[in-house]
Amino acid sequence: MNEFFTWQTLATLAGASVAVGLLTQFLKDAIKIPTQWLSYILAVVILTAATFFTGGTDASVWAIIPLNAVIVSTSANGAFAAILRAKNGKTE
Repeated sequence: MNEFFTWQTLATLAGASVAVGLLTQFLKDAIKIPTQWLSYILAVVILTAATFFTGGTDASVWAIIPLNAVIVSTSANGAFAAILRAKNGKTE
């Protein structure tokens, strides 16, 4: 593995969720909007860029980005919440 992220990786649910989670945590104090909105905006930007750079030319691919961004954003938010629960010693 020569690269941390590739455009093909960012076009997947797992890759986009990791990137959105990391960027959200990095930017949430600098950008004063609700964290869930920030993660959604980042998800749209990442998925749009990944689609562009991987050659997505079909209109149906572009049309589904906002819905996929919801899934990526909630996945990233849920993963961060799970990390916080584990850090605080809560199992449920």
